[in-house]
Amino acid sequence: MNTTNHRNPVLLVHGIIRTSKVFRRMSAYLTKQGWSVHTLDLKPNDATVSLDQLATQVADYVDQTFSSRQPIDLVGLSMGGLVTRYYLQRLGGIERVQRFISISAPNHGTWLAYLSARPGCVQMRPGSQFLKDLNRDASMLKRLNFTYIWTPWDFIIVPARSSQMPVGREVKVQVLAHALVVRSPQAMRVLASALSEQIEEGSEAEG
Repeated sequence: MNTTNHRNPVLLVHGIIRTSKVFRRMSAYLTKQGWSVHTLDLKPNDATVSLDQLATQVADYVDQTFSSRQPIDLVGLSMGGLVTRYYLQRLGGIERVQRFISISAPNHGTWLAYLSARPGCVQMRPGSQFLKDLNRDASMLKRLNFTYIWTPWDFIIVPARSSQMPVGREVKVQVLAHALVVRSPQAMRVLASALSEQIEEGSEAEG
């Protein structure tokens, strides 16, 4: 039975070095559950341009793909979690999106970003101006059904707790590596549950 007519389309946004292929398993899972799933490839995907520049690609994709009257749900993985947050918080995406799910995003930076001086990596360093700007009004995400998923066994987001947020619903999954979270059956079930939630004014963080 086709149930997509009463569900928002879902846009999945990948992280650094990755492409939309990273969502192959997750996309198939959501499609089987009845969602209309969309992906895009951020270019370049190696942090040689700033995250705010990449966010304009998300904005352009949304504007070109969906009617202005069509609400969407948004999923950001790793670096894509920050790209999508910039789209939501700075490019007006919060007016288009109803549900936002962040997966293993460096919301407070990662020490591994010091390994490169590329613009996107500099922005992902703890305490960067980019992160300070996004986090100073992160409370605006209360307007969405916002869920963030993370694993304490993340060795790319260092420290792993950097994925935590002061707003939204927290879901901690016991997955043994950053790259495996997007393929984790547990994470996919959590994602499907978050995408099924009724729209509310906002949600309180769970610790």
